[in-house]
Amino acid sequence: MRRSELLATGRKLFAHTSYDALSMDDIAKHAGVAKGLIYYYFKSKRGYYLAIVEESVSDLVARAASDTDLPRRERVERTVDGYLRYAQHHQAAYRTIVTGGVGFDTQVQAIRDTVREELIATIAEGAYGRRDIPRLAHLALLGWLSSVEGITLAWIDDLDPEREAVCALLVRLLRGTLAAIEEQVPECPAPEPGLV
Repeated sequence: MRRSELLATGRKLFAHTSYDALSMDDIAKHAGVAKGLIYYYFKSKRGYYLAIVEESVSDLVARAASDTDLPRRERVERTVDGYLRYAQHHQAAYRTIVTGGVGFDTQVQAIRDTVREELIATIAEGAYGRRDIPRLAHLALLGWLSSVEGITLAWIDDLDPEREAVCALLVRLLRGTLAAIEEQVPECPAPEPGLV
């Protein structure tokens, strides 16, 4: 079994099961391999888990940064919908990324911070045509993203309402955030209505 196959197995296992609930024996049994193979590729259970988290979030970040030729509004909606889909289908991993894992895990925090920065840069690029924005605008988008995380954490508990309704709410909140940024940071005008 190759490393990529072990990661795919791990993504399925950790999608709905917390890190502490799975032993290396459980993981090896589900993967149909000896524990030694997992240790060979990842050195430890923690190394295996971090590799899974990094691979999972790289998919999310890649989706957010893709489709640059789409109209802004569609790109924003696809990015937010992709974010919600990721959380829906990788609930345990999403909770770990957003909350930092059990206790304070600096490596998981670093992964989360990377995802946040890439999503903020993607939104800024879509709204303003540039990734580098003034600090106040950045803080406002970080505030919006923090609300996205909180709403998403609450939503994945029972997946009610439908994902489409949550996506529409988050996009509407983003429009409000962009309007507030324009008031405080005139060099960052909000896109015209209907563009985002």
